[in-house]
Amino acid sequence: MAENKTKPTKVSVAGFLKTRATGQKLKDSQELVKLFKTLTGKPAKMWGPSIVGFDTYHYVYESGREGDAPVIGFSPRKSELVLYLAPYLDDKDLKSKLGRHKAGAGCLYIRTLDDIDRAVLEKLAKVSIAELRKRYPAKV
Repeated sequence: MAENKTKPTKVSVAGFLKTRATGQKLKDSQELVKLFKTLTGKPAKMWGPSIVGFDTYHYVYESGREGDAPVIGFSPRKSELVLYLAPYLDDKDLKSKLGRHKAGAGCLYIRTLDDIDRAVLEKLAKVSIAELRKRYPAKV
């Protein structure tokens, strides 16, 4: 079975953000770091070359494929910020109140945090984190 390519690295999150984001995108990224750290209680870590992730969960699919992934994260891309939420989270009510965004399976695409309602984003993030932690409890 193929090994997961997206794994935690030792790359500095602050260093990555300073090389990948400038201006408003850097400010938005720094704001997301603070928010997601507060919500998860865990520091930011780089996952692979471009995802800033928080906390971790271990999944096992029916196919037998398994791995680890961040509970929540984001990536500052050239044209937008990609926010990674629970892949099965489909809260249409909250998303309809979010503001200007696009959505994919477990992802939100936003141009800037000023395009969305930050309080709604925080609620979506809390729901996503809670659902992942419920489905994949941490092993002690």
